[in-house]
Amino acid sequence: MRLERPALLAAAGALLVAVPGVFLGVSLGLPVGAQTVFELTLWAATLLFAGTAVVWFGLTYVVGAGYETPDGVHGGDDVQVRILTIDSAAVVQQTVDSLPDELDDVHVVAEDAIDVAGASVHVVPDDFECDAVRKGRAIEWARRTLDCDREFVLYLDEDSVVESFEGLPDADVVQLREQPRQTGSVLSYLADVYRMGVQLEQRAFARLSIPLFAWGGGIAVRRSVEDEVTWNRETLVEDTAFVWSAARRFDLDFELGRVTCRNEAPPNLYEILQQRRRWAAGNVRAADLLPVRYRVLTRVRNYAWALSPVVTLVAVPLSLLGVTVVHGGLFAAASAVLALFTAYWYLRGVSYYGSSALHWALAVPLAPLVTVVHSMGTVAGILSPPAEFRVTTKAGGK
Repeated sequence: MRLERPALLAAAGALLVAVPGVFLGVSLGLPVGAQTVFELTLWAATLLFAGTAVVWFGLTYVVGAGYETPDGVHGGDDVQVRILTIDSAAVVQQTVDSLPDELDDVHVVAEDAIDVAGASVHVVPDDFECDAVRKGRAIEWARRTLDCDREFVLYLDEDSVVESFEGLPDADVVQLREQPRQTGSVLSYLADVYRMGVQLEQRAFARLSIPLFAWGGGIAVRRSVEDEVTWNRETLVEDTAFVWSAARRFDLDFELGRVTCRNEAPPNLYEILQQRRRWAAGNVRAADLLPVRYRVLTRVRNYAWALSPVVTLVAVPLSLLGVTVVHGGLFAAASAVLALFTAYWYLRGVSYYGSSALHWALAVPLAPLVTVVHSMGTVAGILSPPAEFRVTTKAGGK
């Protein structure tokens, strides 16, 4: 049974019942006071988020301490590039044009016929059948169909601009770094900047028996491993599901690469909600691939990211209206510590972009709102998971 959905519904129901009672000073007929219900719900959300922050700190600064990406030993002549798209010729062309000359074996795998200069274009046949769906189906068709005599297959999203290539380390799976670029909404972009700060934990994944996730943008897979594991499974998060499936089969060698993909941040709030919704729902479904200890960890993280904005959305507004939220200084201290964590993650994301983005540090007062933008899709993905893969709208040309 999926526990995330009933738990979030229970928390939402408690807040919907308790908040009016706290604000109006009435009991609403509850067996315990509305203030008590409210305090317990806020404490649960706060402790859950605090526990996740502690785990993140341990992963990043204990497990991942001193991690350095191994030197690249596989150059462009060991890599075949496959770019996945539906029919976005202009966006794909920008990606192909960005590729360094040494990446000379470039293929575009599309759902409809498009013209792209500098790459071989392949259209997935309508009659191709497998267990995988949408993007995973296209990747599986490419695996079975395209000739490849290279050591690695590098999968890129259609909007993954790659401006330099320093080779790939000798690993089964190499996760490329991300650096989302702004294409529209400032809040959507800042939510991705915040995500880059949180994803500092990726440097610990090479030291775990199972990486906690693998995102799109760019991921290189050793061809022999790909043929053994395949992409033939129904999932909304094909990269993560592939890595988790591989880790179940053998001792997976996973590394974080030095190559950076400058993919597009979602152009508006609706698109970022739908993107995060797919990620959350896909991770919940794919968690069955994990052993129990990792399954529990990923579920706790799902709860935490979904509930992290509760204090921002509920406690702070009520406090500003003069309503006593939680008595005692311990809650205030815990909230302040988590607020510092939130600010740190955001500022760490800003520093990840380098000196050209330092002016965004001035937006740190918006960090609580940014976390809401980042997390609202997680809530939607758990409460109302999408039925199928949905491609995030791309702006292109920016």
